[in-house]
Amino acid sequence: MHIAMKRIYDEPSRDDGIRILIDRLWPRGVSKSDAKVDVWAKDLAPTSELRKWYNHEQSKRSSFVRKYREELEEKETAVQELLSSVDKRKRLTLLTATKDINQSHAPILGEFLDRQ
Repeated sequence: MHIAMKRIYDEPSRDDGIRILIDRLWPRGVSKSDAKVDVWAKDLAPTSELRKWYNHEQSKRSSFVRKYREELEEKETAVQELLSSVDKRKRLTLLTATKDINQSHAPILGEFLDRQ
């Protein structure tokens, strides 16, 4: 399975494969028809409490990674439902509204899905 990440605000591409929005809240300024989202996996986003606590503060990154992985372990059913609903031979593109994808939850979720 090939997993890519991009911002929801970037133009959709045929190369995206299956487009999965991984934010808990729908991104501002993006219509659902323009987003071309195939799956909205809001249950796999960090909890609101964890997201607010982290606030993209670099000093909290390692703790955020650990806590988010723990949350994902507890969401095994949602993870399996997502994986069973997509064609694993196709490219998956994880979409987020976050400005800095590398500091977001996207790489953590991508790695977690890849190991399943």
